[in-house]
Amino acid sequence: MNPSILRWGILGPANVARRNWLAIRLSGNGTLVAVASRDLARAHAFIAECQAHSPFESAPRALGSYEELMTAPDVDALYIPLPTGVRREWVLRAAAAGKHIVCEKPCAANATELREMLDACAHHRVQFMDGVMFRHNARLARMRAVLDDGVSVGELRRVTSSFTFAGPPEFFGSNIRTLGTLEPFGCLGDLGWYCLQLSLWAAGWRLPHTVTGRLLATHGGVPTELSGELVFDGGLSAGFDCSFLLHNQQWANLAGTKGSLRVNDFVLPFAGDETAFERRGAEFRRQGCDFRMEERVRRIAVAEHGHGHETAQETCEFRHFAAQVLGGTLNPAWPAIALQTQQVLDACLASARAGGQPVVPG
Repeated sequence: MNPSILRWGILGPANVARRNWLAIRLSGNGTLVAVASRDLARAHAFIAECQAHSPFESAPRALGSYEELMTAPDVDALYIPLPTGVRREWVLRAAAAGKHIVCEKPCAANATELREMLDACAHHRVQFMDGVMFRHNARLARMRAVLDDGVSVGELRRVTSSFTFAGPPEFFGSNIRTLGTLEPFGCLGDLGWYCLQLSLWAAGWRLPHTVTGRLLATHGGVPTELSGELVFDGGLSAGFDCSFLLHNQQWANLAGTKGSLRVNDFVLPFAGDETAFERRGAEFRRQGCDFRMEERVRRIAVAEHGHGHETAQETCEFRHFAAQVLGGTLNPAWPAIALQTQQVLDACLASARAGGQPVVPG
């Protein structure tokens, strides 16, 4: 292994992998060596299209089977965007082959399955991380500093978030996110994972003591609209909703005893050369019969691009992962975060399927 460059392979040319092709190219400490598909022509087409848009100095090679990527001696790490229903087998095989892993979410069909995957990674001394990009941007670190200053928000008491998009009619007939054999969590896994992880981050990576979920719509038994509630010790609660039926939303609000933080694009930052959030408050005034509420808003901006740039969150994600691996040590927090999120996800769906009965995660 080159001590300054991590050599990547992509296991399955999914559409989402195009974004991470660019992220690897811009990372500065990674290069893409190979793309594997069970259809060799599809791998060639994927490489040709991505290379035309964002070329590596040497084009990655196309492989016609996943097994070839597992045994490739010049591949150090894998990005795995395979469907949840088939992911376990290939994470276990990748770990046994000594490949470090960035795994799309949801990571597994349930927490028991994910524990097996993480145990295999630990046994074979490979790094595991789920593919949640916003954890790696500079805005989240700035939000943490404001939350913790004791003045801007005070005691954090409530987190609310929403991540939705309206799928067209054909989405519900052919997209794998609505097929229970491949993506059994539906919108909860595809969108709710981000809301849950933001809530856990806000809570300092504590598990809630109870979780409830409400199924609002399904397609073939797969959740297409769902809301949930997390209750933590110490008075903190978090609510969220996720949907394949509502127009694009990706907002979050973190409210406390002295104010709140509002971010309108917490998953996929809006295009531009900065990301931002707001510190919000209000002051009520009365003069005689005149009752007046005055808004107090301060916009806090961070110098980082929303997408497709060296400072963008997806680039930072792959840069941080490569730096960890190249540094020769494993980060135990990353797999622990994935497991926590999976445990709460499982509990939320179990509650929803039981008519909203509270469930203890883990």
